[in-house]
Amino acid sequence: MEEKTCHRRDQPLTGRTALITGASRGIGKAIAQRLSQAGAQIILHYHHDHAAAQRTAESMAGPARIVKADLRQIAEIDAMFLSLASSKLDILVNNAGVWFQTPLGSTSHDEVDELLDLNVRGVFLVTQAALPLFKDGGRIINISSVAGRTGISGKRSLYGASKAAVDSFTRNWALELAPRKILVNAVAPGYVETDMTADHLAKPDVRERALNRHPLGRLGNTEEIADTVQFLCSDAARWITGQSINVSGGFVI
Repeated sequence: MEEKTCHRRDQPLTGRTALITGASRGIGKAIAQRLSQAGAQIILHYHHDHAAAQRTAESMAGPARIVKADLRQIAEIDAMFLSLASSKLDILVNNAGVWFQTPLGSTSHDEVDELLDLNVRGVFLVTQAALPLFKDGGRIINISSVAGRTGISGKRSLYGASKAAVDSFTRNWALELAPRKILVNAVAPGYVETDMTADHLAKPDVRERALNRHPLGRLGNTEEIADTVQFLCSDAARWITGQSINVSGGFVI
């Protein structure tokens, strides 16, 4: 009896299925690995790099399925969920997104569309398409950013606005899906060292400024974001919904 209890504590997500978007690298990869370690079966979404997705799938602690889609394209979202029609979901992690400068005066229409189509429209359409597969009592976790709640340097106003939209989705979906006991929360990282931020953080002045703003004296890592997501997916977070949790090491307070 004691062994079984320990097993449940070590793998609190056993028997649950999680779809993670943008899971071939960075924060998404760390989330997939963490939820797999906690016992979940993983559906790993990627867009470009099949080899990276395959390597990530092979690093899982348990079963993992790979699905491909450009989440800026409605037809590809529909095709992905058609391929998952026989699946039942307990967890959706909306992680896929892009992060680049959009300076006023020189940002093209295509760049505006690219950022909003993935960071905002894609999050909405993926969640909408996932709902018919969702079990009552499931969890939706949106990956937001502290950029959605504060001004940021670097000419990234559109990125910040897209993450403010994700936080708004989180609050509103928590109310809309409450009758189905589906809990909806967001995780808002600050600076996290990933391949997506590597070029930006490689600039000595940027890195020094970021470190100086962190009370804990360092930048975040992907595992710290993944741990927070796993907590929100667990029964320990059964009374939390509609929240965007700041996971920035004090970068924004």
